[in-house]
Amino acid sequence: MAKKVTARARASARKQRDKWKMKRWYTIRAPRHPWDFKQIGETIGESDDHIMGRIYEMTLQEFNGDFTKMHIILRFRVTEVVGRDALTTFIGHHHQTDHTRRQIRRYRGKVDDVVDVVSTDGYLVRLKPLIITQKRVQTSVKQAMRSKAAEVIRAYASKNTFSKIQESILGGELEGEILNAVKPIYPVKSVAIHKSQLLQEGVSNDKGPTLDDIHADESRQDAELKAKKAAAMAAAMDGEEEEEVADAPSILDAAEAMEPESEKVPAKEAPAEEEVAEEAPAEEEVAEKAPAKKAAPSVDHSSMTVAELKELLKAAGKPVSGKKADLIARLNE
Repeated sequence: MAKKVTARARASARKQRDKWKMKRWYTIRAPRHPWDFKQIGETIGESDDHIMGRIYEMTLQEFNGDFTKMHIILRFRVTEVVGRDALTTFIGHHHQTDHTRRQIRRYRGKVDDVVDVVSTDGYLVRLKPLIITQKRVQTSVKQAMRSKAAEVIRAYASKNTFSKIQESILGGELEGEILNAVKPIYPVKSVAIHKSQLLQEGVSNDKGPTLDDIHADESRQDAELKAKKAAAMAAAMDGEEEEEVADAPSILDAAEAMEPESEKVPAKEAPAEEEVAEEAPAEEEVAEKAPAKKAAPSVDHSSMTVAELKELLKAAGKPVSGKKADLIARLNE
């Protein structure tokens, strides 16, 4: 009986397919408006139904590169899948808890509230403003500031779409309006919309480029980037070839400088010197040979290394200390 169970288990194991091979990667994109289907991440799933409804979180610094917004967490939900693209909807944001705690001190006052607003395109959004005063305040002052902030938020939302509210929250425009409205009541340290939440969706906005336009732009940008890289590589290769060509003459000069003096004298010049020697008297020949040795073409010491120059100085019985220029000057003496 045990053998039958084992064989059955093995047969079922062979029939079982590897789920990881069935999975594929999807590109997560921000909403069409106002973010123009910006790529924000990737996720893996077996099918389109498996990634529908997934929540993707990222910091605002990762989204737009602003280092001062690294404490803001954005939340997106996958609502549609087109091919390998997972389209999302912005469902809110929140500030990290440790950042909020650093703003609150014992000698300061905290005024917070919960305000539900409806945008012009029918989105129901819950906003949570947080006001930090410079000193502790009475409850009546807090209530006045809370009411003023809620009034500003409702008035702003009633005149703008959901996408505009997103931009104003993440960009600080709405926070600036709240600050200007409440600071006449009491001096304020900071104002922030520390949390937002999408409660109900409204009418979707069809403005902005389509997904096909975004794909075309991305393909064009990739092609331009590859062309720039290829041009840079070609320029680098040309520069290396020019350096090699420029170094070749110096190597040849160094090789010629290391040749003996007898090999350097051309064959045509030898008979001319013999004729001059035959015409001149013996005494004048001796007198002319001494300066001739000094006037003979000298070795190109500048192309030699310091070690070679020191060997020549040792052979000549001269000091070998000093820089290369000193060694060359000592050899030329």
